[in-house]
Amino acid sequence: MTADFFPQEIIRKKRDGAALSKAEIDFMVRGITDNSVTEGQISAFAMAVYFQDMTMQERIWLTKAMVHSGDVMSWTDADLGRPVVDKHSTGGVGDKVSLMLAAIVAACGGAVPMISGRGLGHTGGTLDKLDSIEGYNTAPDPKLLTKVVKNIGCAIIGQTADLAPADKRFYAIRDVTATVESISLITASILSKKLAAGLDALIMDVKFGSGAFKQKIEDAEELARSIVTVSNGAGVPTTALLTDMNEVLGTTAGNAVEVRETIDYLMGRKVDERLNTVVVALCSEMLVLAGIADETTAPLAVKGALSSGTAAEKFAQMVAALGGPTDLMTNPDKHLPLAPIRRDVIAPKRGFIKTLDTREMGVSVMDLGGGRHAASDPIDYGVGLVNIKGIGAKVGPRNPVATIIARTEDQADRAENRILAALTIAGEAPTKTPIVLKRVTGEHS
Repeated sequence: MTADFFPQEIIRKKRDGAALSKAEIDFMVRGITDNSVTEGQISAFAMAVYFQDMTMQERIWLTKAMVHSGDVMSWTDADLGRPVVDKHSTGGVGDKVSLMLAAIVAACGGAVPMISGRGLGHTGGTLDKLDSIEGYNTAPDPKLLTKVVKNIGCAIIGQTADLAPADKRFYAIRDVTATVESISLITASILSKKLAAGLDALIMDVKFGSGAFKQKIEDAEELARSIVTVSNGAGVPTTALLTDMNEVLGTTAGNAVEVRETIDYLMGRKVDERLNTVVVALCSEMLVLAGIADETTAPLAVKGALSSGTAAEKFAQMVAALGGPTDLMTNPDKHLPLAPIRRDVIAPKRGFIKTLDTREMGVSVMDLGGGRHAASDPIDYGVGLVNIKGIGAKVGPRNPVATIIARTEDQADRAENRILAALTIAGEAPTKTPIVLKRVTGEHS
């Protein structure tokens, strides 16, 4: 550790509400990375930031320092011949958009090296969904990753130990010191991993509602504005869409069941309207930011990639190139086996779904074994919910709220009770609200 600063003096300065300099922030991040700053000091620093917050300039410096705490991917030598773009979602229930989006954007001429995470709590993780595909390698070596991105245009993988290592240590300490919720620290954590992937552009999907991390619209917008402003300040063009998570996204929630819905979507067999709206909006935003299309032509390019089958082909190629089966798209039953018990959830009375506690729908998947209570918990990939109805849907004896896919009757009982408790039923259908609420372009938009 250099003698330029003392961690306790930086902590004191932030505790007292003063703005930190770039040098002070760089010093703290170096100390987090090389262990010269202790866990106690990191905890105190995180708590000071939690209560005193950071300016946008401080957030930019913190993010850049964390990006450069490890390797930063460079695609220059790979000669991709296409812009490198990515998307990040703040998480929700049934959110399988990344699986579709990577393939669609690749089909439209973008390169998508997507660094994704696992689920924890009620929100599902993209890597867990991909792990339900036998043989799929979420941790390829750099040579294979480069080859797949160059030849196919997309690869969805996990964070390596060499990408943003400061964030890994910092987040683990925040997780056990009640400082995860800081907007400043969330911003730096999300962006440090994404920007280390060497992106030319980034689109954020920031969710609000009962199934989202930030349930209030105002909180979600504050987070979106922070991320967009900081990412642009760090040199990566970024926009965000605020999307509704007051109901499950799509008709499935789980792991193998969400991959199956992805395949149906890409093949044009079954397309949920709300899910399609989000997918097209996010893909279009990426194509515009990357300079591949303009606001008029981008949605047309997305629809063309889907209707022509090119996007489905890209997804199939990515899966096979990363170790998965070559016939996944045509033989999903063979490669995505489901648990044996199927149970329809019948509403206690006829009517229309008025409200739905989406978080509880996600927790019901955990009851089935399809999610984690702790990071070390194993996952049952073959359980989940299918045929999920959304707000405004008619329900009754012949119109189930959802169908449970379970391993045991006891698990199915718990999930059914939780789903029924999450519903309110009305005599008339409520007015539907738009799923994409707002586009956020920075601090002053």
